[in-house]
Amino acid sequence: MSIEPNPILETNFIREMVRQVRAVDTYGVYNGVPPERILEPFVLTKEKKAEIPLIGDPDEETIERVKCFYNAISVLVEQECNLLAVPLVHLSHEGFGRALVTVGKLVVIDKSLRDVHRFGFESLSKMKDEADKLLSVALERIGNHPDVAGL
Repeated sequence: MSIEPNPILETNFIREMVRQVRAVDTYGVYNGVPPERILEPFVLTKEKKAEIPLIGDPDEETIERVKCFYNAISVLVEQECNLLAVPLVHLSHEGFGRALVTVGKLVVIDKSLRDVHRFGFESLSKMKDEADKLLSVALERIGNHPDVAGL
């Protein structure tokens, strides 16, 4: 019985997500671990989400996952426009805050974050779809304001 490879694992975004998670893995926990397992914590099915209380404080691992997500999008923005994209994730201890990505003096992504302790996606495909939407908006803003993005 052969296992069919998941084509989503070959996309630029998912590859970058794996790189970002490995980059924050200072103890080598993910050495030799396949991408599906590395990205497993990002997938929260409805059942898994129902098990998480509505009110709660995010742990450090969850905060790192949020940062990895926006870092990966920033890298893709850089690859597309050859300009430095800088992500900033600011969260309160209660899991509320904002994610920004700037290019030059231009804010290309501005996302309010709530209930970060429940951060996740129904599937890797849904995670990629969300990233694609954010990337599309960012690139459109850069295209509309190249003079500000170039500062």
